Order: sequence, then C-alpha cells, then structure tokens
Amino acid sequence: MNTKIITNADKINAKQLKRATEIITKLQNELREYIERGHGPFLAAVYSGDKLIAKCANTVVMDDCSNHHAEINVIRMAQSELKTYDLAPKNLDLYITAEPCMMCIGAIMWSGIKNVYYGVPSKVVEKITGFDEGFKPNWLKEFQKRGINVYGNIETELGEDVLKQYVESKHIVYKPSR
Repeated sequence: MNTKIITNADKINAKQLKRATEIITKLQNELREYIERGHGPFLAAVYSGDKLIAKCANTVVMDDCSNHHAEINVIRMAQSELKTYDLAPKNLDLYITAEPCMMCIGAIMWSGIKNVYYGVPSKVVEKITGFDEGFKPNWLKEFQKRGINVYGNIETELGEDVLKQYVESKHIVYKPSR
C-alpha cells in the first residue's frame, strides 16, 4: 500500500482508503482480462455508496473513437442508468485505475461526480506507455473549488504492472500522429 496519497481534500480516513484500495485493486486485476479482449489499459467504475452503478474500460481502439476513455464511457453509462445528465444529487464516487487525462477531467467536472479515487499518476502513465495525458494546470485546485474531492496514488505498483504488461504485449499506444 502507498504511503503518500495525493489529494485536494481533507486527509483520507482509514475506512475510505481501505475501500478505495479494495476497489482499485479489483479494477486493476479485472483490467488484465479487459486488455486481453482488446480494451485499452484503463478501467473506471462509478459507485453510489456500496452499490456499483457502472463499470467500463477504455474502448478507443475498439470503437475507433478518440474520446472513448474509461472515465467518459463509465460516466455516460451511469447517466444512462440513472436517467440524468446531472450526477451531483446522487453523490457518486468514481474509481479509476489511473489519473484522469485532460479530456476526462472536463468530463468528470461537468458530470457532477463528487469524489474521484485513482491509481497510477499521469507522469508514471506517460513514462511507461508514452500516452500524452495533456496539459492539466492546477486541476486539483480547480476540482476543489467545485467541491470535487480527489484521492490518488492508490495501489500504484499493481497499476504500473498492468500498464507495463500492456506495452510489453505490443498493444496499441494510441495517440494522434503529429
């Protein structure tokens, strides 16, 4: 377990950390199966308390659509399941195997998600995979101003292993050619 949690909120309590660690560990382990079926190397889940509302992996390559990141896919699924574009009244938690990229930050902010828990930080994702996570100045502070709590750097070692396996297996590291 990591000792340094990245956050923009109050210190994470032991119960929150235990729950986040359990969920992110489960997502990282499930992600290996998703990757074998052709998904990208990220998985996200939306919970309302203990109830799983939606779970979805990255489908960029499968769908030939650059915005089909795990976070956007799972937010779309949660909104469909709950029949609302505004998830704020539902007080939902988003768990992600890695820190959200620039595009997903916008999707999370506008969705109404209240709490975000993530595994591998973007700098590590970029180092392992070569993905471009985008320009994200002060995103933690901006989320804080909007009442969105973020807790990251949870179970990073397991997440790093999954990302390394993805790259070593010669899966597509998608990015626009420039």
